[in-house]
This record gives sequence, C-alpha cells and structure tokens, in this order.
Amino acid sequence: MLQSIIDRRLAGKNKSIGNRERFLRRYKVQIREAVRRAIDGRGIREIERGEDVHIPKRDISEPVFGHGQGGVRDIVHPGNREYVQGDRIERPKGGQGGGSGRGQASDSGEGEDDFVFTLSKEEFMQVFFEDLALPHLVRTQLAEVPEWKSRRAGFSSDGTPNNLHVVRSLRGAISRRIALGATSRRELRALEEQARELRRSLQPGDEIGRRELQRIEDEIAALRARLARIPYLDPIDLRYRSRVRVPVPTSKAVMFCLMDVSGSMDEERKDLSKRFFILLYLFLTRHYEKIELVFIRHHTQASEVDEHDFFHARETGGTVVSSALVLMEEIIRERYDPAEWNIYGAQASDGDNWHHDSGRCRELLAEKLLPLVRYYAYVQVAEEEQNLWQEYAQLQETQRHFAMRKATSADQIYPVFRDLFRKEGAKAA
Repeated sequence: MLQSIIDRRLAGKNKSIGNRERFLRRYKVQIREAVRRAIDGRGIREIERGEDVHIPKRDISEPVFGHGQGGVRDIVHPGNREYVQGDRIERPKGGQGGGSGRGQASDSGEGEDDFVFTLSKEEFMQVFFEDLALPHLVRTQLAEVPEWKSRRAGFSSDGTPNNLHVVRSLRGAISRRIALGATSRRELRALEEQARELRRSLQPGDEIGRRELQRIEDEIAALRARLARIPYLDPIDLRYRSRVRVPVPTSKAVMFCLMDVSGSMDEERKDLSKRFFILLYLFLTRHYEKIELVFIRHHTQASEVDEHDFFHARETGGTVVSSALVLMEEIIRERYDPAEWNIYGAQASDGDNWHHDSGRCRELLAEKLLPLVRYYAYVQVAEEEQNLWQEYAQLQETQRHFAMRKATSADQIYPVFRDLFRKEGAKAA
C-alpha cells in the first residue's frame, strides 16, 4: 500500500524547513558552542532572542573529486598561443591556494568570510534547554506565551443560551418595533382623527358620508393588523455576552536572586546558579505582567548589584550568608509592599558558611522573610551537606512555601526546577 506524507508546517518565503533542520543537526557542535558563548555574555532579560552563529568556512566545505597525480591525460587548450601539438607541459607545482591564511595579512589573493547562520528565538531556546533535560512539550511552553484569560468584549448576535443578555435583547426588540411601526402608527393616528371628525359631522341619511367612514375604518383595521404582525421578540433582537481570550498576567512580582560568591564558588557552580535563575525568570515572566529582579551577591558582606556584576564580578571572600538575608528584608520593607507585590526568593550556594551563622540564617528566614514571600527556594550547587543545609532542613519540615534541592550538574537543573515549582497537588517527577 502506497502512503504519502505531506508536510504542512508553515515555512517562510524562500526557506526550507527540512534543509534548515538538517543544517542544525549537522553543525550541532558549533551551534551549541555559539549558544553557550551567547549565554555567558547575555543577561537574564536578554535570554529570549535569536543569535547569529559564525561557522568557519573549513567546517562547511564539501568533499570534491579531483585528478590524482600520475597517468597520461589528453587535454585540449583552445586558443592558446604558447603550445602546439606534441609539446610537453610540466606538471604544476603543488601548494596552497592563492588566498591569504586566516588571521594573516596579504596584499594579493582572495579569501572567504565565515558562514553566518541566524538562529531564531525558538531555535535558540531549544538549544539552550537541550542540556537541561527538558521534555519537548515543556520547551515549547517556555518559548511561548502560556496563559490566557477570558474577558468581556461587549455583545454579539450569536452565542449560547446561558450567555443571553435579557435586558439588552428586550431593549433591541423595543427599538425594532418602534422603527418598523413608526410610519403605520402615524397613518393610523391621522385616519383615527379623520374618522372622529367625520362621525361628528355625519348627518342622518348621508350615505356618501357613511361609505367614506366605512372606508376609513377598513384602513384603520388593516393598519392595526399590520402593527399586530410585528413580532414582539425576533431572533435578530437576541444579544449574547461576548468574551475573548487575551493574555492577561495576574499581577506584578519581584524576584530576589541571592548568590554566594565566596572563594568556594567556582565558575562551574556560578554557571549552574545562573541557569537556575534564568529558568526562574522565564517562569515568572509568563505569569506576571510586571516582574522586577533584585540581585544580591554575598561573601562576608552582601550588596545589591546589577545583573552584570551579579554574574561576572570577581570580588570574593569568606562566607556569611545571613548578610544577604538581612539585606533582602531591608529592600522588601523599603520598596516592595507584600500587600501589592508577589515576592519570590531564590538562593544559590555551595552550602559552605561560617558555622555560627547558619543558625541565624534559619531564624531570619523563619521569622523575617518567609512571612513576607510567596515562595522561597534554596538550591545547593554542591553535593556535600554542610551546616547550612542542616539548618535549612529544619525549615522544610514546617514551612510549606520553602523548598530546597541539590543540583550538581547542568542536566539536573531542570528536574530540580520542575520539582521546586510543580503545581500544588501534582506528583513529584
């Protein structure tokens, strides 16, 4: 049995989806490296845009067939002025082409630039999430606008009975009856006035007057019958409440990103932290119309910094985690009223802390911060459980909106994130 498969996916003008996908598969290594470099140089707010991928010409060269050395070849050179039949021509010397080498200056020859391939926003997000072990469905959901809500949008002439607006329908019916019967009612009033005048002036034995009165009364009866035929409620009068689906984020939110930058937090652990914060940012921007970010980095002292310094500043030192929690509470009190803002906290650390400070961190969270926030997540980017983990574990038992997990490699980031932010009542993966 012969089967035909028709690809109905939308493709842009002069573009081939199949060729594009084959190209992405073939140069996966170069594209993944370009995305990695882009992530390192981008901020959280810029993560959702495409990227130009530069692929060296040598990587996209195709194999060609050429004549090997040796053998006898008969070649015709039309129009040459140097050789005649029977002459022997020396074989050309081997060597490189005429173009200049990559990165070397030359006053002659030609070369070719690197091939530039533009990744779309969706393709960039696919590659970014690839090593986070994201299911395909979740990748799509994170790359699109997720939630829609129904809003009133006036009235329509069709709909379901439960959306029928009775008052608006009756108002339309009255308007229609007035408009359709206006002319007939004017004629009816004029004829009734004529009939009254004729009755007052009618004399006994006046047959002409009686016939005229009868004619007028017949016209009055016909007009009343015409008015009576106008329906009280017609299907065109019915009006239904109309609703449209629009993307409406629920409210505004602020996300506090707290990261340990002490000497024990190397670049690999900071990269894991950044990946977690990026996922959290993408998640919150889909649910809130206004989202603000507050970046706090700490070693022995905590400071509020911009996004670039949060991920790239080189300052380091010892570890006093409580300094970041104190600063977070101060910022909330000054700028973010919990009655107006949905406050989230995310803390990333390797768990190393001054021993006497870990108990204070637990007290600050339990007494100061957790009553103010909607959710607080702690991610440890190291396997060893130190005193900070042990103190936080006591909070997890009593505080439902506090959670803690470990992530020690890139492929664990998304499972940890999904576990931290799964819907209430959903089973853990």
